[in-house]
Amino acid sequence: MDASDAALYATLLKEAPEGLAFFDRDLRCRRANDALAELLDVRVRDLQQRRPSEVLPEALAAAFETALRKVIAEDRPVSDLELVVPARPPEAPGAAPGVATAVEERILACTWLPAKGGGDERPGVVLTALDVTERRRAEEVIRRKEQRYRSLVEASAQVVWVAAPAGGVIDDAPEWRAITGQTPDDYAVGGWLSVVHPEDRPRIEAHWRDCVEENRVFETNYRIRTKSGNYRHFDVRAVPIWRGDAVIEWVGANTDVTGQREAEEMRGRLTEQLSAAALRTARLQQATSMLAEALTVSQVVQVITEVGRSAIGADYSAVALLDDDKLRLSIVAPSQPGTEGETSSASRDGIKVSDQTVMSVAVRESRPFLAEHPDSLRLQLGHGERDLFAQHTGERAWVGLPLLAAGAPIGALRFSFTRPREITEEERVFLEALAGQCALAVERALLFEREHKTAEELQRSLLPSDLPQLPGMALAARYNPATRHVQVGGDWYDVFRLADNRLAVAVGDVMGKGVLAAAGMGRVRNALRALALNDPRPAAVLAGLDRLFSATEDEEQFTTVVYAVIDPETGQGELSNAGHPPALLISPHKPARVSTREPGTPLGWPSQRQQTSFSIETGNTVVFYSDGLVENRRRGVDAGLEELVAVAADAPPEVVGDPERLVDFLVDRMLAGYEQVDDVTVLALHVPPKSE
Repeated sequence: MDASDAALYATLLKEAPEGLAFFDRDLRCRRANDALAELLDVRVRDLQQRRPSEVLPEALAAAFETALRKVIAEDRPVSDLELVVPARPPEAPGAAPGVATAVEERILACTWLPAKGGGDERPGVVLTALDVTERRRAEEVIRRKEQRYRSLVEASAQVVWVAAPAGGVIDDAPEWRAITGQTPDDYAVGGWLSVVHPEDRPRIEAHWRDCVEENRVFETNYRIRTKSGNYRHFDVRAVPIWRGDAVIEWVGANTDVTGQREAEEMRGRLTEQLSAAALRTARLQQATSMLAEALTVSQVVQVITEVGRSAIGADYSAVALLDDDKLRLSIVAPSQPGTEGETSSASRDGIKVSDQTVMSVAVRESRPFLAEHPDSLRLQLGHGERDLFAQHTGERAWVGLPLLAAGAPIGALRFSFTRPREITEEERVFLEALAGQCALAVERALLFEREHKTAEELQRSLLPSDLPQLPGMALAARYNPATRHVQVGGDWYDVFRLADNRLAVAVGDVMGKGVLAAAGMGRVRNALRALALNDPRPAAVLAGLDRLFSATEDEEQFTTVVYAVIDPETGQGELSNAGHPPALLISPHKPARVSTREPGTPLGWPSQRQQTSFSIETGNTVVFYSDGLVENRRRGVDAGLEELVAVAADAPPEVVGDPERLVDFLVDRMLAGYEQVDDVTVLALHVPPKSE
């Protein structure tokens, strides 16, 4: 070996980054460089003159010796054999110098070459080993990323396609063609744009062209024709792939969102239906609340027609009730002005239950009647309905609903529309519930009206039809029932002559409304007359009423009364008060005022009845009244009394001198701006000047 060969040999062993070694035919390592020892995680001197099985881990040694034997036996190289050097923990501190400290696993790319000597001699095998650990790790990272990408695409049901920088087709897209049914030639020519819905295509083409020209992300949605001929919704996002300053291709991903779109549409329809249902429920609750305050049948009709129209958009409505003979229906007009046009000649003549009309059929069959267009009405009824409601010539759809009480019909509801109208199942349920509420309210209103009529007749029969006509005294009275609840109350007044020609005057108030209050008022009035004819003194009369009241009336009953006996010729009188508001005194020369005498307790309460004397001077007026004149929800009694005095003070002289005008003036001014919730009774006694 000359010097140059020796230098080369020495350099390779010391400086080469690859591992080098020579093994003899007995598999013993005769030479190895430091690089190989480091790669194998052993010391060079441990390799010298030893077989791999004596130095290396079992699996690695077996691979070494298998390769060596194969080269020796076959006399040919074994290339690109990758062997794994297993990791081992670092040696403990203080290990001998030169001991390798590898921790991580290494991958070696090994090549085994048969060594040649002089002639045909084959002295052994040369090994070259290259550390490819980092390269393999990088390749594994790339492989895993590609695998994750493919898995992500498959898991997300996206269809990926690639386009040229100018937007044209580059590669085939089998997944896309499987959806659209395109052939490879079809896709190569027209690409994904050729199957976009005709209504979407102009917009999509323009947007795609703009994005390609400006190299910005393409993101939109459109409908795609599938191979079955149907259209499905896809979201698409395509991004430009850059290399340096140039776009080299576009990568797009399409996602089928048909299910999502259909779910959104379904959710929208459900939301609309729920909103409509919530609105109808609110309308029904509103009807319930309004019907609770509707006491007459006409008020009930007004509520039902308003709620029904606003809830289903009806243009016309009517309510009819069965007559006592159950053979005819009478249409009830709403209570409020401006709605009288809803009824027709049927409201005068009635509708026979046997007629072919929307309401007649609903009553006869006790079920809803629906006609969604004129042909349906003619098919079911002929022309009877049109003839009956001839003024509603624009009607195009009809609904009739029976009003049932305890399962039996008491009337019918009718709604109509100026256009054909299909009634949904939800609307039908709502209308049937509305009819049920209407039936209950009508039944209650009929009972109330009968009671009200009875109470009104009773009360009117007990109030004086005329007041006494006296030469030295003028009298006037007003009775205003509370109209909000249209109920008769317990207010009353009475004026009658006694045996000695004096005048007995009484104003009272029995707590409550209706027949019971009117009956209680009648008992008190009659008892007062009987007691006054026996002993007219006010204190004696009220004491007698106390005894009667304690014996016959409920403890909860609250009744007040003021009773006076007056000599009409002199104006002298005596008065006793059982818890009633104080009298109002009006004089043309003095300020108006209310009596300051302490009122007694209501009837039946333990009390020693007192009476006081008074005199009505010439030109003066005494006004007795019930608490409904001065008290309401917004005004207390004290404030009401102050306001009454102020109103009386404002009365012009001509009003003060005329009791008929005075009672009207006081009632009108005291009730102005307030809701009347209680009956109002006013009785005025005026002594005119002698010159009158």
